Amino acid sequence: MFNWFSQVISVIGFSIRSIPQRKGSSIAALLGIAGVVAVMVGVLSIAQGIARTMESSAGGDNAVVLRSGSDTEMMSGLGGDEARIIGEAPGIARDDSGTLASPELFVIINLPMRTTGTDANVPLRGVLSQAPKIRNDFKIVDGRMFEWGLNEVIVGSGATEQFTGLEIGSSIEVGQEQWPVVGIFEAGGGVAESEIWVDASVLQSAYRRGNSYQSVYAKLTAPAAFDEFRDNLTSDPRLNVKAMRETDYYAAQSEMVYNLITGLGTLIAVIMGLGAIFGALNTMYTAVSARTREIATLRALGFHSGPVIISVLSESLLLACMGGLIGAALAWLAFDGFRTATLNWSSFSAITFSFDVNFSLLLQGIVFALVIGLVGGLFPAVRAARQPVAHALREL
Repeated sequence: MFNWFSQVISVIGFSIRSIPQRKGSSIAALLGIAGVVAVMVGVLSIAQGIARTMESSAGGDNAVVLRSGSDTEMMSGLGGDEARIIGEAPGIARDDSGTLASPELFVIINLPMRTTGTDANVPLRGVLSQAPKIRNDFKIVDGRMFEWGLNEVIVGSGATEQFTGLEIGSSIEVGQEQWPVVGIFEAGGGVAESEIWVDASVLQSAYRRGNSYQSVYAKLTAPAAFDEFRDNLTSDPRLNVKAMRETDYYAAQSEMVYNLITGLGTLIAVIMGLGAIFGALNTMYTAVSARTREIATLRALGFHSGPVIISVLSESLLLACMGGLIGAALAWLAFDGFRTATLNWSSFSAITFSFDVNFSLLLQGIVFALVIGLVGGLFPAVRAARQPVAHALREL
């Protein structure tokens, strides 16, 4: 057994030291695998970024109330009296100004994107004074809060970066009127940073909504208070609503786009991976061909076929690992933190997010590279081990 392990170590060492002799094909295979990993990680980081944005939007002790049968705010509708009843339900937290419940309106306006100049659907949200207290880490980072009762707006930092005409001092046109931008806010990296906020009463008037809303956001006294809060609302004969934990609501919002991007990214990675496998096969068959006499000599000296197979696989896996590390590093440098916008298929409005190249995703990319290296080196390794010694020695 010791002799077998010593053979493995000796053959692997010799195989790795001989890589510079085949640097052309080796570099080609390494860069091919690096490209596959970089693209795979880059695409999947989009889904990770959207999921992180949605998760950052949700507080564990927050709830969202919509009309029964509605899955999104766009489909929901609540009267002013219903919103008032919901805001008085047990389980909602309170402060000096009253219960922490915010009836809200949600409409969409068109604004041009900075990168393409094409119009995109941007969320315009009407809120009450409790809304900033319910969102996670809400803060004005530039300018000031809008004046209640005036047609002033504040803009999320993500929307400011992605759409034109949202700088402080500029104005947006709503209902043939100009609404000045007076502040920019952040909300812990959540969905709210993709939105424009205005006083709900002003938005009701502009869109002739009367005393109506589409949702109620509420901060509960504790996460455990949700069941009591939900049961009280669903059993009230004056209401026809459904209550959801904010975490569940945003998880459902991100599910469609997350699955779409993940599926597309996986498909692209598999297709490119097949090309990389053929590149690795070509590289390793070339390596085996160049080492025919060396392998035959080793077999004639008493080396077993097992160490030969392991040496070829080790070379393939080493190249794949190096390619995976390079690809992962390129993806992290190029994509991590890159901010952009895409369509939220649930609300049909734009959502701004940052690519999230996290450790788990980098590890997935490196593992995928090793799989490519294993498959690409397996058949050449078996061929090298099965090659007749007498036939190979004729080339000496």
